[in-house]
Amino acid sequence: MTKIVFLDRETIGPGVILNRPQTDHEWVEYQATAEAQVLERAKDADVIITNKVPIGETTLAGLPNLKMIAIAATGYDVVDVAACSNRGIIVSNVRGYAINTVPEHAFALIFALQRNIVGYRQDVIDGAWQKSGQFCFFTHPIRDLSGARLGILGEGVIGQSVARIGRALGMDVVFASHKGVEGLGPLYTPWDEVMETSDVLTLHAPLMPATRNMISTPEFEAMKRKPIIINTSRGGLVDEAAMVDALDRGLISGIGFDVLTSEPPQPDNPILQILDRPNVIVTPHVAWASTEARQTLWDQVAHHIDNFLTGQPSNVVG
Repeated sequence: MTKIVFLDRETIGPGVILNRPQTDHEWVEYQATAEAQVLERAKDADVIITNKVPIGETTLAGLPNLKMIAIAATGYDVVDVAACSNRGIIVSNVRGYAINTVPEHAFALIFALQRNIVGYRQDVIDGAWQKSGQFCFFTHPIRDLSGARLGILGEGVIGQSVARIGRALGMDVVFASHKGVEGLGPLYTPWDEVMETSDVLTLHAPLMPATRNMISTPEFEAMKRKPIIINTSRGGLVDEAAMVDALDRGLISGIGFDVLTSEPPQPDNPILQILDRPNVIVTPHVAWASTEARQTLWDQVAHHIDNFLTGQPSNVVG
């Protein structure tokens, strides 16, 4: 009988019905698994489900029965896909489940920063309104989204969904050309122009060598409109230390980040030192995590396992 081991059930969170694959199987699940525990827990597994537990070549060498890895996420950098391919192990990921939840979270951050919701809320908590003697006061700038330029880095399904929302709000929406790449076609606006002219920059690109730290000091210094920077995609796309410096220098107006280079963040992460600022919002990698999206994600995982076990693997990566 096929043995399926789910290494990190806790990453899916509550409120999700874990529909099991329909094919006969033995099921074992763990709430969390350290990398060093994978060999012991999955030594007899035919199928492993992982979200964030790394599975590298050394681990794979100790899993002789393994035939499939189902990744409960879109990103698959936690798995050595090349080593899996060499061993004939199928790797499948999930796709398209976050088409609503991530864009909505991105715009929640955009609205909050563009209208300085956090700063004004804190003013009321601190009693500033009560002391002002006026029906309102103006301690933070407030900017409309209508007419503002929205620069999108990443033209996949999530980036396209963000674009639709932006257009509905009356924003001037542009997709940035890939950094250092020319002639991509009419969809794209030159990279340098997007950096210079955007009021809001939102990232929806994969993390790979070509995109790591693709926004750093040269980009911040080119940002003439002092935009807000939104990242609900992957940590590592933005040079975090350079971003904090840009914020200190007034080169950008604010940041809304749901992802950081290391998660949870290390104590020396420079962003942790500025969390109390009204123009800084950091959420704990939950843009993807609406109840509806997590259920869709899990249903895809179970579906891909069934497809593999019936000889029709789907969403194969690598």
